[in-house]
Amino acid sequence: MKSIYQNILDSISEKKKLLAVLIDPDKIKLNDISSFIEKVNKSKVTHVFVGGSSVIESATEKLVTEIRRFTSLPIVLFPGDVNQLTDRADGLLFLSLISGRNPDYLIGKHIESVSKLRKTHLEIIPTGYLLIENGKETSVQRITETIPMSRHNIQAISDTAKAGELLGMKLIYLEAGSGALHPVSTEIISTVKQDLNIPLIIGGGIRSKAQLDKAFKSGADIVVIGTAFEEDVSFFNELV
Repeated sequence: MKSIYQNILDSISEKKKLLAVLIDPDKIKLNDISSFIEKVNKSKVTHVFVGGSSVIESATEKLVTEIRRFTSLPIVLFPGDVNQLTDRADGLLFLSLISGRNPDYLIGKHIESVSKLRKTHLEIIPTGYLLIENGKETSVQRITETIPMSRHNIQAISDTAKAGELLGMKLIYLEAGSGALHPVSTEIISTVKQDLNIPLIIGGGIRSKAQLDKAFKSGADIVVIGTAFEEDVSFFNELV
């Protein structure tokens, strides 16, 4: 398989937009995977992200193994903790929560994971992760004990994203959170994108094709959809 990161760069150079579906091991049954992935395969989805804020041990590996049976799309881990790492996937977003100041999620969890990652074939992609306030408390906020950035302080968000790039991150991920009341605004996306030289991922609160198109037009290189597919599988029909 071609490098996941290189594929993202090539897609950007070719002006192609990428769409990821986020599957939370705690929110889907293994018996439902075949029908769910069948819809994924027929849609415009280009990547499968797997992960959640709080996932029981071994659930991620079981889910990735089952997904692998039904699709050739790249499977990328989006882990909330070290116990969500599995060599069954293709890649790993090595997330550093640069919007917060909890050392566990800036570097601590990463150190814990090294003993596993030394032996892995996973493509590891350093990713600066920014949690943006969306109108309600999210599970990420509760678990990481960090405060999301105000969606009104766009300059601070842009500066933080740029700092992540200068620290060597290969991707920047702006996250409104699962079930967000307000997705990341078009103004935030366009401002951050203009200041970056690396790919930009947007996730959280996108529930319609119109919102998806707005995110892309504002500068998102990859959009991640999770809750919308969980709540309404027919949303796939809009993306065929």
